[in-house]
Amino acid sequence: MLSELYFIAIIPPAELQAEVTAFKQYAAQHFGSSHALKSPPHITLIPPFRWPDDRLAQLNYALANHSIQAERFSIDLQHFSSFPPSVIYVNISPNEHLNSFQNQLKKHLATTLGLQNESTFGFHPHMTVAFKDLKESHFPDAWAYFSRQQYQRSFQVSSYTLLSHTGQFWQIDQSFDL
Repeated sequence: MLSELYFIAIIPPAELQAEVTAFKQYAAQHFGSSHALKSPPHITLIPPFRWPDDRLAQLNYALANHSIQAERFSIDLQHFSSFPPSVIYVNISPNEHLNSFQNQLKKHLATTLGLQNESTFGFHPHMTVAFKDLKESHFPDAWAYFSRQQYQRSFQVSSYTLLSHTGQFWQIDQSFDL
């Protein structure tokens, strides 16, 4: 039984994806950090987990079932923040709707599928611009650049997405409308 690598995320609208991708490209060109370009811009709800191929229909059913019970909500993006010494991200304003949605999804997947996937960092919603391959020596310059950027956007969350890993990058597998 083969297991694929998945994660569950909120993907922003296309125009915001383009803007955040431009930030990722800047980080790659100027600070040598291209790893974030291996996934579409997103807010992780459930971090990467392995799931058996022969149970993918069950996972999709559980996600679809959860989505019909959920309500749409807004997310505000506000400037940049970081997890020194190697992560820079678009900051998400504090959002009780988002926190509740993530918590309900996590509980739903644990109850219906037995999926237990606890992040060691807890839930800290953000959209990554640079990480993993951002060298500690480049972090101060990268952070100096991004901390000066003014970036504020809002969007309505109307779906969430299951992404799968191809062995090279993350791709959208299926989206579930709220």
